[in-house]
Amino acid sequence: MAAHGEGSLLAISDLHVGHPANRAVVEGLRPESPDDWLLVAGDVGDTVADIEWALTVLRRRFGTVVWVPGNHDLWTPPADPVRLRGVDRYRHLVELCRRLGVLTPEDPYPVWRGPGGPVRVAPLFLLYDHSWRPEGLDTPEAALAEAYRTGIVCTDEFLLHPDPYPTRSAWCAQRVAATERRLAEWDDLPTVLVNHWPLVREPTRILRYPIFAQWCGTEATADWHRRFHAAAVVYGHLHIPRTTWHDGVRFEEVSVGYPREWRPRPAPPTWRRILPAG
Repeated sequence: MAAHGEGSLLAISDLHVGHPANRAVVEGLRPESPDDWLLVAGDVGDTVADIEWALTVLRRRFGTVVWVPGNHDLWTPPADPVRLRGVDRYRHLVELCRRLGVLTPEDPYPVWRGPGGPVRVAPLFLLYDHSWRPEGLDTPEAALAEAYRTGIVCTDEFLLHPDPYPTRSAWCAQRVAATERRLAEWDDLPTVLVNHWPLVREPTRILRYPIFAQWCGTEATADWHRRFHAAAVVYGHLHIPRTTWHDGVRFEEVSVGYPREWRPRPAPPTWRRILPAG
């Protein structure tokens, strides 16, 4: 690939490096310029060892790497010798990133001053709260019951523990409130908001199983792209890479997904350029 000026702000997500074919994708990722930043929007792997391997590889290649957790990163699967759960697992991953020199939602928001900037890059960790429900299901309990009835149940129900919070929805409420206060402190620059789950519900409308949207975000962030002056919003989780526009703001779904999903596509998966736009 040709060099691109003073670097670019690039993004990718849902690497799922437990799959050998996806591990090869990560091994093949290269920047265009030594000044490129890479935003990694979650779901790097299911185990701490896989996450560490992938972020180590990427940090050696890209000028700056920014990570936000996805649901898979927060799982405590039986095969992982790291048995931490919930908040403790998240904190463990944050400390791992700090040892590697990778930025996280717990670090000061960095400013991208390259082409298309300056913008404040805000890595977010917000989770979901079952507020994206099909019509007629008036409560989170009703939506979850319908999911179990139809057999469309996210694996988070078994592997993503909210400890010490009673539910993932309660953890989500804490993360949303704390992040909202933090974002409100900065109004000097446009932002690039980076979250594993989409901030608005519209991208979930094309899901094959609409009931699954309840594990995809929260209504509490529906206006954040406007309130916090987003130049772009980066997310993953849906495994439907594409560009959409909401209220004039560009949303980029940047996932790789599973090999069965990306292999039929005409081009191999790689990062997407966020800035400079176009």
